[in-house]
Amino acid sequence: MSDDAASVDVPVGGAVMKGRSGLARIWYAAGYSAAGLKAAYRGEAAFRQLVLLNLLLIPLAFLLDVSRVECAVLIAVVFLGLIVELLNSAIEATVDRISFELHPLAKQAKDMGSAAQLLALCLIALVWAVILIP
Repeated sequence: MSDDAASVDVPVGGAVMKGRSGLARIWYAAGYSAAGLKAAYRGEAAFRQLVLLNLLLIPLAFLLDVSRVECAVLIAVVFLGLIVELLNSAIEATVDRISFELHPLAKQAKDMGSAAQLLALCLIALVWAVILIP
């Protein structure tokens, strides 16, 4: 996480979202989601690498001679890699926000998030291999 992102005090969406429903709630939620994507792209090298991987693999999925269902699965699994990286980064940011002190539980939380991302990357490779290798 970048230093500037860690030092900014941003109100959590609860106060703004409270009492809102319908389109206003969706509008605010979309704004928070966009802010999260922007923060991940700016502050997380691993997220940027996965975005690049997605920019390569998604068009490739459309160009391959596979069924529409297989194409959808190829695309879904690379999006899963992005989703897991966002969750991993959120775990790391939360742990760092609580304390930079070395603690076994903090290490465990970060290691588990990293393990989840490793499994997601293995799943991407496995799914692409199963679909593409005859």
